[in-house]
Amino acid sequence: MDSTVTKEVATELLPIIRVYKDGTVERPLASPMVPPFPEGDPQTGVLSKDISFSITPDSSISARLYLPKLPDQQSHKLPILVYFHGGGFCIESASSFLVHRYLNILVSQAKVVAVSVDYRLAPEHLLPIAYDDCWDALNWVASHSAGDATDKEPWLLEYGDFERLFIGGDSSGGNIVHNMAIRGGVRILGAFLVDPYFWGSKPIGSEPKEGHEESLLSRLWKLVCPSGGLDDPLINPVGPGAPSLAGLGCSRMLVCVAEKDILRDRGIAYIDAVRTSGWEGDVEMFEAEGENHGHHIFYPENDKAKEMFQRLASFLNH
Repeated sequence: MDSTVTKEVATELLPIIRVYKDGTVERPLASPMVPPFPEGDPQTGVLSKDISFSITPDSSISARLYLPKLPDQQSHKLPILVYFHGGGFCIESASSFLVHRYLNILVSQAKVVAVSVDYRLAPEHLLPIAYDDCWDALNWVASHSAGDATDKEPWLLEYGDFERLFIGGDSSGGNIVHNMAIRGGVRILGAFLVDPYFWGSKPIGSEPKEGHEESLLSRLWKLVCPSGGLDDPLINPVGPGAPSLAGLGCSRMLVCVAEKDILRDRGIAYIDAVRTSGWEGDVEMFEAEGENHGHHIFYPENDKAKEMFQRLASFLNH
């Protein structure tokens, strides 16, 4: 009997993901998982550890925490960053190599306590599950300020300044940042969105006019959120029926785009919409000239990546 039976492919969005009809999933583009460094990262000295915390008696969420190398007599508390990784809602995790390296660098430079949320991925867990996981994690972090958190985290209590609570994310994580900020209800000082994954049913700017509905980004959204169209406010925050951006629940925002990124024009449109919405906060923009999507994550030693890290660090400490 031939044991090498070829499985039937249901959906293929290469190089991101391949879904088989039997329900199994392959993620060719995902970076390998790496352990935390509770004794300190060899390059940056940043400490990290994995935790989980209860949301209900029957459910919990995992995260990786980061703490910068501090002097023996640390006299002041640090900003807190709740971070949402990228990966199109379907690849990567809080323990992925690229995410871990990125946060080691950012935490080292910005001197923040970071909580990298390990939200559940599509297609096994379709949206809005990732949004709900991130919202629950954000509320868990914020609940420490009132002293009523379940599974209290010592790093947050000892080192975190809850008056300086930030959220941030890259690509689909940037999308999550917007969707957390627009919900309101949590006191957030600032939010950064890097190369945010926004899209829509009609091409804009330099986006190709032909084949938009069948483009990789359109098909990806249909895979991770089959119940919502391309103008769902979750993916198109400036589209018809989207909540007013005047209700964004933070006072400062930094949106970063890359010149050669297909998502650039969506990021610019979002910035313009925020500025004209009546929102009373301050929005900043940073553009990485000559760079493509996620350049700072894949090539953190590049000059433009270093410039972006400096800008993010400055934003988190302003």
